[in-house]
Amino acid sequence: PWDLLDANAELLEGVQPDIAGTVEEGVQIRGKVSVGKGTIVKSGTYIEGPCIIGENCAIGPHAFIRPATAIGDGCHIGHSTEIKNSVIMNNTKIPHFNYLGDTVVGSGCNFGAGTKVANLRHDRNTIKIRGIDTRRVKMGAVIGDDVRFGINCSINVGTVIGSGVSVAPHCFVEGWIDEETKVR
Repeated sequence: PWDLLDANAELLEGVQPDIAGTVEEGVQIRGKVSVGKGTIVKSGTYIEGPCIIGENCAIGPHAFIRPATAIGDGCHIGHSTEIKNSVIMNNTKIPHFNYLGDTVVGSGCNFGAGTKVANLRHDRNTIKIRGIDTRRVKMGAVIGDDVRFGINCSINVGTVIGSGVSVAPHCFVEGWIDEETKVR
């Protein structure tokens, strides 16, 4: 699944700038950015392309969306949230004080305030997932559909979280989490 990040980055190089949604005063957009119909980008948000944001999303205020990020329809990327080189599927909510880097997120997920996804090992070695070398120095997590995080969760590099997982507040999550698991 980590190959999706490289494929996404390559595809986004061809994105045509198009602002079909509403962009409030005070938003900074740099590079090739596409914003879908019905999407509102709120004041203080900074977006670096290439980037695509789907339809009917709420972005900001004060969000930071970095290059090679694709955000599906019906998503909420909120206040003081930073997303870098990630794929966010439809109807996912990352509402405030979150960081996601080099991560693939399924649809219908919800991130509690302050939840962070690490994407870099301190020794800067490549990241392995279940013994498989991703060949990536930066790799966050692969998160299935309908995953719920409580507030202030930390997800370690190379973590895979199956669909339907529920993570209690203040949890440190790493490794492989099977679907429908409750993490406490």
